[in-house]
This record gives sequence, C-alpha cells and structure tokens, in this order.
Amino acid sequence: MLSISDIKTGKNIVHEKAPYAVLFHEQSKTGRAGSVLRTKLKNLITGAVLEKTFQGADQVEEADIRKSKAQFLYQEGDNYAFMDNGSYEQFSLPKIVLGSDTDYLIEGTEIIVLNFNDTPINIELPVKVVLTVVEAPPGIKGNTVSTGGKVVTLETGLKVSAPLFVNEGDKIIVNTERGEYVGRA
Repeated sequence: MLSISDIKTGKNIVHEKAPYAVLFHEQSKTGRAGSVLRTKLKNLITGAVLEKTFQGADQVEEADIRKSKAQFLYQEGDNYAFMDNGSYEQFSLPKIVLGSDTDYLIEGTEIIVLNFNDTPINIELPVKVVLTVVEAPPGIKGNTVSTGGKVVTLETGLKVSAPLFVNEGDKIIVNTERGEYVGRA
C-alpha cells in the first residue's frame, strides 16, 4: 500500500479497481489540518482523466503494470491488432483506448504493451518513428527569408510541420511525444 507521500507523478495506482497513472501531484499542509494531496489521474484502460484529492491517512494500492514488447499488425475497423513478441499471441485494442497514438502506427511498428492482471490495456510508443510523406505542397523557390515550413501529410493521416525541402515520398522522423518533425530518415 502507498501512503499519500508515496504517490508521485509517473506512479501507477489502483483506484476503484482500475489502474490509473498519476499525471500530476501536489501536496499541501495548512496549519493543524492534515496533509492533502491533489492529483490528476489517467485511467489506463479508458483514457479518462480525473482529479482526485487524498487526505492524510488515505492509502492506495500500487498497480501491478507489467510491460512487454509487441508489434503492430493491422487495423480492422476501430480495433488495432498487435502480436506479443514473447508469446506470439495476438490481441486487439480499440481506438478509443489508444487515442492519438494511432497516428504513429504503421505495420511492423515495435511498441511496449502495458498489461494489468495479465490483460493488455494500453501501449507506449517509441519516442521517434519513421513515416512516409504522402502529400506535401511544393516549396516555393526564394521563400527562405522566414524560417517557415509547410504542413505535410504522413501515411497515417497525421499532419506535421516540416521544412520546405521535404517532398512527397520522403521518409521523415517524427517525435511521438510532441508530434513534431525531427529530421530525415
């Protein structure tokens, strides 16, 4: 069991029988009153975010989240199919759980799977992925006065701002945490 002083950003806890990741924590103490911990929690199954306040004597259970490697296989409707690299078992997760992570998934992408009670509940993407540009407006010659760029569309439908020299068919590296162009692949 974790006391409120052990609940920190990045920890995984069980709240109302579901696993949550602590996105933010702030502890305060006023005068004679006990310590209070304000947190922002993200449900690892549904993706819902809630704010929860814990009082001085409250305790929570730490979520037993096991990580394993997997590979993205294909999309079927709103479900995304993966294969566990260790057991070769296939499983799928719905788009509503994966959220914007689906913008970085192409066939063969290696990911980390978060397992709660031996059930896959969510994924973690690599920090950088290589994607192909499928649509890019032409760079205008002489338009280099500003440090500007142009918005390009990638094979997953994601739009990112890229330098003027990026053309259709180019492979570029995209940061999955910030959704930004990093460089050419």
